Amino acid sequence: MSSIPEDLQYTKEHEWVAGVDDGLTLTVGITAYAADALGDVVYVQVPEVGSAVGAGDAVGEVESTKSVSDLFAPVGGEVVEVNQAVVDDPSLVNSDSYGEGWLFRIRLEGDADDLLSAEEYTALTSGES
Repeated sequence: MSSIPEDLQYTKEHEWVAGVDDGLTLTVGITAYAADALGDVVYVQVPEVGSAVGAGDAVGEVESTKSVSDLFAPVGGEVVEVNQAVVDDPSLVNSDSYGEGWLFRIRLEGDADDLLSAEEYTALTSGES
């Protein structure tokens, strides 16, 4: 399993969030831990641009050769961009989950207080939480 980037924040549902400290538009993806658990990702459904979502809402799906998992919004806001490259080539989630495999961007409305630090997410995924 790859290391957990320190500069991101995480959810208990295994999404990562970038840009929390930089502004109001956040980038969202699924973690390498989730991608490894899913196996080979073959299909990604992302929310539509312009969609208003609430924190914790199911907003899409990630399908692998093993299973289908819901994709959850880590924060509330408006979806402002989706990664068409990952829709066209879902294997990017496996090969570069923290880079080219990002899923969507959301304009934050409200707060992002429920996100986990890298240390908290490491504890969660290693069974120490």
